[in-house]
Amino acid sequence: MSGVFQGFLVIFVVITVGYLLGRRDVLGRDAQSVLSRLVFFVCTPALLFTSLADTDLATVFSTTLVIAGGSALAVGALYFLVARVLLHRQVPEAVIGALSSSYVNSANLGIPIAIFVLHDASFVAPLLLFQIVVYSPLALTALDLTALRSSAERVSVRELVAAPITNPIVLGGLAGLALSAADVTLPSAVIEPIRLLGNVSVPGALLAFGLSLNGVRVLQKGDSPRRDVALASVLKMIVQPVLVYVVSRFVFGETGHALFAQTVIAALPTAQNVLVYATRYHRGEVLARDSALVTTLASIPVIAVVAGLLA
Repeated sequence: MSGVFQGFLVIFVVITVGYLLGRRDVLGRDAQSVLSRLVFFVCTPALLFTSLADTDLATVFSTTLVIAGGSALAVGALYFLVARVLLHRQVPEAVIGALSSSYVNSANLGIPIAIFVLHDASFVAPLLLFQIVVYSPLALTALDLTALRSSAERVSVRELVAAPITNPIVLGGLAGLALSAADVTLPSAVIEPIRLLGNVSVPGALLAFGLSLNGVRVLQKGDSPRRDVALASVLKMIVQPVLVYVVSRFVFGETGHALFAQTVIAALPTAQNVLVYATRYHRGEVLARDSALVTTLASIPVIAVVAGLLA
């Protein structure tokens, strides 16, 4: 259990640093927006490029990819349906909410938890690949086509095709995947600067998250979409882990450590990347912020319960 708390401690320390920087206005009024854009356009694409370029694809195209990816899509689709039909949310807010309910913090929290709790970081790789190659392109394409235009503007076929292949995060992930598939190793003089920029992605996203907490009250009445946050949090912290457990055990027949690992990964909180996306498109920012914080706090007891029952 010490691994669980150690992984979360690392996250909370960096978020706290971001909050204190914002509280003292060390970086200026636009710091959170600028840092989020830096993470979105430069650091995260670099991180995904180097991570996938070094990954053995044979280890990630596995049962975990099917279970983790399928459950994320199912939960995200459920949120989107409820948000559109019952809550009457616009598409960009529904997309951000869908990500908040199912986009797992597989990098900056998933990797430490995988190492400290599961003792094997490879359990996170399939989900990370799915989110990079499939989930992010789907969500970002929807945001590109709906959040950056008025509802009266029509979407052309050319824009529909071009949207996923012009997004920097998608491009970074696909480029890394191509290098891995081709078994190409870049010279150190080329890969090391990219790796250096990629190393900024995780702390940058956490600092931006901490900066976003300054001067605001989480779940504040009149500011926070509480029903949306509650829906996203329940789906993320209860429905997704239960769904993964049921599918893993009764469909794929997994038991023991593999079943434990699948469930722990599903119980990870919402990724701070969702707030970066929301900030980039200026839609659903409070929803992404509050959902990330609520699920991060809730994931501690949830993972502890999972460990107590299945470890």
